[in-house]
Amino acid sequence: MPELLEVEYYRRLAERTVGRRIASVDAPDAWYLQQGLDAAQLEAVLAGAVVAGTRRRGKLLVLDLDGAPPLGLRFGMTGRLVVDGEAAIERLEYASARHEPGWERFRVRFEDGGSLVMVDPRRLGGVSLDPDVAQLGPEATTLTPSGLRRVLERSQAPLKARLLDQARLAGLGNLLADEILWRARLAPTRAAGGLDESELRRLHRVLRSTLRELDGRGGSHTGDLFVARRNGGLCPRCENGLARDQVGGRTTYWCPAEQR
Repeated sequence: MPELLEVEYYRRLAERTVGRRIASVDAPDAWYLQQGLDAAQLEAVLAGAVVAGTRRRGKLLVLDLDGAPPLGLRFGMTGRLVVDGEAAIERLEYASARHEPGWERFRVRFEDGGSLVMVDPRRLGGVSLDPDVAQLGPEATTLTPSGLRRVLERSQAPLKARLLDQARLAGLGNLLADEILWRARLAPTRAAGGLDESELRRLHRVLRSTLRELDGRGGSHTGDLFVARRNGGLCPRCENGLARDQVGGRTTYWCPAEQR
């Protein structure tokens, strides 16, 4: 968390900033500034620029600016966006419900008195100028069946690891990957390039439908598998015990009785 669904909510909220002129920037946490930026340099570049538009690429939010390079916002595992005092998401799963002033890592103040703030307890997000979106794979929300085939083909990496590789496919995180593979009845541990044509079609269909459904429900944590993601959790379909493994460096819950 947040995954592409949450960052899309952030983008929709950030639409409120379009047409507004930046007055100043507050970046108290040097760790949060990427590409060797410092607070003074960032303010010198951004002050006076006008937000021209917003876009999302995978889990990256980009503010396009008139008078400055695009501003890239990455939210890591616990980052939230607040615009004019309103949060797109009040609380993320696996993040603290408290709000500490020290967790405000980056703030843009607008000439009209409003602001855009990134709140991030664990400091795993970051801010950059002119982010390189070319390093990201195709967008998960618009992925075609042939695009998914190219993502997976000839890979011996575990299927889940391949889906989480942002250079191969942009936007999926741990919760979405587990939910999609559970719904598609595919084991996260099998070789990504080992799926046959019918399995590829099923995975693509489930990926697209899951993203649409969970977007309407309210985010990545609203999947059917989510409540069972705990020690001793049971599969919501067959009630067999879920396995808990590390796949692609992430804690993974899946049903060995159904996912093959």
